[in-house]
Amino acid sequence: MGRKSVGVLAACGIVLAAASSARVHHSFAAAFDASHPVAIDGVVTQIRLENPHAWFFIDATDATGAVERWGFEGGTPTSLVRSGLKPGFIKVGDRVTMKGWRARDLSQNAAAVREIVLADGRAFAVGPTLAPAR
Repeated sequence: MGRKSVGVLAACGIVLAAASSARVHHSFAAAFDASHPVAIDGVVTQIRLENPHAWFFIDATDATGAVERWGFEGGTPTSLVRSGLKPGFIKVGDRVTMKGWRARDLSQNAAAVREIVLADGRAFAVGPTLAPAR
């Protein structure tokens, strides 16, 4: 294989790697609606402190009594730690209110979380302070 072929293959590999990385990460406005704030009460079922964003999942009861699973995207785990939060600040089984902005895809029970409020009233900022401009 010639030098030119190796260079083309390397360039293709870089482009594919960059494309998959861009697909995984998104802008706020692409995924969430800043004009649609939500506050959902429920019980924490799962916490994923992983890159590129932390995720918090709760089971919430709707008006008919049915349980709905909601997913809330937070900041990066390192930004949470830098802001003073440590793993364990919230636990599976905790009753919480998640405040943030609804996903644009209304078929999903998902939102960008700004604040998590525990049953005892303690509040933790885990997302953007203001909804980013569109």
